[in-house]
Amino acid sequence: MSMPIYLMSIRVLLSVEFCFALKIYLKGAPFYNASAKPLVRFEGLPGEFSQHDFGEIEVEFVSGTRRRIHFFASRLKYSRLMRVSLVQDEAVESLVRTLAEHLASWGGRPLLCVFDRPKTVALQWQKNGEVTEWNPIFAYATLEMGVGVELCWPYRAQQKGSVENLVGFVKSSFFKVRRFHDEEDLRQQLQAWHGEVNEERPCRASGVIPSVRWAEEKPRLRPLKVQPEDLALRIPVYVGPTGTVLHDGHAYSMPPEAISMPGTLYLYGQRVRIVAGRYEALHPRKFVAHEGSSLAEHRAALVAAVSGKRGRRYLKRQQLLELGEPAIRYLTEIVHRRPRQWYEDVDRLHAILQSHGSEVLRRAMEAGLQEQVFGAFYVERSLQSKLNFPEVVQ
Repeated sequence: MSMPIYLMSIRVLLSVEFCFALKIYLKGAPFYNASAKPLVRFEGLPGEFSQHDFGEIEVEFVSGTRRRIHFFASRLKYSRLMRVSLVQDEAVESLVRTLAEHLASWGGRPLLCVFDRPKTVALQWQKNGEVTEWNPIFAYATLEMGVGVELCWPYRAQQKGSVENLVGFVKSSFFKVRRFHDEEDLRQQLQAWHGEVNEERPCRASGVIPSVRWAEEKPRLRPLKVQPEDLALRIPVYVGPTGTVLHDGHAYSMPPEAISMPGTLYLYGQRVRIVAGRYEALHPRKFVAHEGSSLAEHRAALVAAVSGKRGRRYLKRQQLLELGEPAIRYLTEIVHRRPRQWYEDVDRLHAILQSHGSEVLRRAMEAGLQEQVFGAFYVERSLQSKLNFPEVVQ
């Protein structure tokens, strides 16, 4: 007897469902999880959220050389407008300064900036996600800019509405589908890519070109309280016994009256301001390893504060040595050629340092080393014939 058609259909259906269920089982996917929590996805409103994260990737250039590239990515949640910048590292200063540049390029800040990796901005937190200790540099900078902060914690996967896989998108849509000749070519292609993803291609999530939605979102963005070029990071410091403040391997001079005082270093992008009690100093920021900045008035005051002719001469010599390798080599030659009269050259070279500045004297010493002529007399004569040396503020 043949099986009824409806029974055959049921049998085939059960067979298909069994195979599908078996396939899922073999892949390791559970059929049911009573403890599973719902995945919350939501769309941000105009000017409500932006997401930010560091990323890194190994890039192989056309020449075959490889380099690890670090980048910081930002995206407005509503319009999907993006900004990606290459950074030297993933330290808090790189985060804060690049964040400020990205927000300024959008025309303002949203209500909340959401970060996917809290270790850069929070030092300690509880298991429920409550921050117990913020990174003080990050906290002060965001307070200065007026930025609200929200953290999306790694073990809270259901908070998917706050932060999408921003870093993964940048890698898959830019780094992994292009070839680069060198880092400069990478930067140029990155700039062109911004135009593609922001102004040409509709976003897959919204179906709208991000720049079109940005025009709607921009009026809801609030202006930054501090612009990127005026943003200073506050760093606690101490004025050492030599009348200098050390930061990141660079020494910045202070008045001798401020020695042993605690203070605050305000670190700008291109300058440094130090405040210790009623004493204050402004320096150009130094980036070359072991390079420092010493103001002429601080050098003079420090020499005057030292008692004894011998002590003052050795202090002057030390201030000359702080000009770097050319000064060390030049003074070494003077001391060995005139071991009993070197202090006369030091007094005259120090006077040149005070009147012309460190850069002018350093270049004159470099010229003396090349010509193999040593002594304050030769430096003075060189400056008289080359009065076009510009005075550089240190």
